[in-house]
Amino acid sequence: MSAALVTGVLLVVGAVHDGQPPQPPTGQSFTPGGPTSSGTSSADRPAVQPLPSADPVSLRIPAIRVHAPVAELDLDERGALQPPPDNPNLVGWYSGGTAPGSAGTAVIAGHVDLPTGSRGVFYDLGALTRGNRIEVRRSDGRTAVFTVDAVEVHDKDRFPSEKVYGSSDVPELRVITCGGGYVRNDGYQANVVVYATLAGVGQPADASLSG
Repeated sequence: MSAALVTGVLLVVGAVHDGQPPQPPTGQSFTPGGPTSSGTSSADRPAVQPLPSADPVSLRIPAIRVHAPVAELDLDERGALQPPPDNPNLVGWYSGGTAPGSAGTAVIAGHVDLPTGSRGVFYDLGALTRGNRIEVRRSDGRTAVFTVDAVEVHDKDRFPSEKVYGSSDVPELRVITCGGGYVRNDGYQANVVVYATLAGVGQPADASLSG
């Protein structure tokens, strides 16, 4: 994971506020290396072998009916992650970091809403709960299947960059959008962060799960 990203604050800008997006329920705090969705620690759970690096192609989150293509994102001049294009059904992957399914912390971001007034691809991201499934289809034909460990809301002025972006010895995923309170002319005041860990791999031939 790039050091610049670790020190930067994610700014996924939603310009129009129409109602309150779902907020994560309490009691889902994430501790790196701590208990996962299965109740075991990262050291105790059955190992899923990391995959070699391959670009993500699409993202699917069945619980909130998301199925979206993936675009590449870079860092801006401040070292913060650039927002994805203003497309209501597009997510962005930080291509300077870890590929989803490989060892480390992969980062995917998307809009909660758009300047046009429409809802973004991650409007319902805060409705996810521990144990939900996230599937990332990759350019090598495999599908990296993640299980949600926790969903948190972090104020942008106190964003825990090391916790969210820090490196990991196992394949992990962060899915991020705007959230929290909304201030006119200043936007959302926080980010919703989904923490997930690789739980299985769909193979190219039969899409069966291993691990």
